[in-house]
Amino acid sequence: MFGMGPWEIVLILVVVLLVFGAKRIPEIAQSLGKGITEFKRGVKDVQSEIENNVNTAPPPEPQPTQTSQTTQTTSGTETKS
Repeated sequence: MFGMGPWEIVLILVVVLLVFGAKRIPEIAQSLGKGITEFKRGVKDVQSEIENNVNTAPPPEPQPTQTSQTTQTTSGTETKS
């Protein structure tokens, strides 16, 4: 697991226990779980919003092709564009 052996994991757990204390560890784990749940919910909401926008977006309008047209100006002369 992440290149760590069982002794490294035990050492990390002991350090966490010493730093936070036995009573605070469940509170920390609970708040961490709530944070992960909220993050997943946010990601799911964003994905569904993107999918809804893609599915409901009108197809793009075809771009007019560049053709040579003769137009008449107010002075009465013809120009080509």
